[in-house]
Amino acid sequence: MPETCSPEVLQTLLDRVAQEARQDMGEGKVADYIPALAQVEPDQFGIALCDVEGRVFQAGAGDTPFSIQSISKVLNLVIAMQRLPEEDIWTRVGREPSGQAFNSIVQLEVERGVPRNPFINAGALLVTDILVSRIMSIQYLMREQARRLSANPTINFDTRVARSEMDHKARNAALAYLMKAYGNLHGEVDEVLETYFHGCALSMSCVDVARAFAFLAHRGINPHDGSEVLSPQQTRQLNALLLTCGLYDAAGDFAWRVGLPGKSGVGGGIVAIVPGRMSICVWSPRLDSYGNSVAGLRALERLVDGLGVAPLG
Repeated sequence: MPETCSPEVLQTLLDRVAQEARQDMGEGKVADYIPALAQVEPDQFGIALCDVEGRVFQAGAGDTPFSIQSISKVLNLVIAMQRLPEEDIWTRVGREPSGQAFNSIVQLEVERGVPRNPFINAGALLVTDILVSRIMSIQYLMREQARRLSANPTINFDTRVARSEMDHKARNAALAYLMKAYGNLHGEVDEVLETYFHGCALSMSCVDVARAFAFLAHRGINPHDGSEVLSPQQTRQLNALLLTCGLYDAAGDFAWRVGLPGKSGVGGGIVAIVPGRMSICVWSPRLDSYGNSVAGLRALERLVDGLGVAPLG
């Protein structure tokens, strides 16, 4: 962050952003196709950031846990990148923007069961399949990874959300079976779905998510304990994927408006990275037509403007 941005000034900025987010309440709607998410109080807003020294600042409902949903796709990909050779991942999933909705079946059919990137649903299911086939008890490794990165040992799955998603699995099951039909998904579909939905159902606050993703702002080093999560090269590569693919078919608009690597989830969370400076998480449950938080996107625009950060020049 700029040297002139003292902790007091930064906290004042976050408080102002949280206050201004109230004007965006009422726009958009919650992800009602997942019944458990449809029950969330829609008009809430939280924000938190963690700098590369490990200092955390928050405002609004920054401590309120929420279902991180597709933000978990990044954590799963990190596990794969940590433990598997590159060719085991990238021969089965691409690294290109999709230009389609996050749950598009048409694109997967045209491209013969190879997902465009690991952040659309098909790509995340494919990464989950790779993990399920290689690592025992992968659900619990996913949870332990989230706990370790966020320095919060109480993080857990919201089993009600996971069960709700499994009960309404049809479209994700269709994606998985289509990939299996093309020989790209190798495991049992229900096992892959169960594992995938548990990752989506991790319950974390903005503070937790900001802390968990701080390594992406710090050349792969977790600022809380000094451990290397990814190499500097892997960190650059993952941030590039987040910039180009992290917000689905709204990735270009997000790069235009916010200009940061980011990842959204239909639980209303968005995580964004300022390389070399900080990670940021915003949360507000009402979504736009792309599945991204309305108030969260606008808050990130205001925060980036207030901080004066411009990673893209």
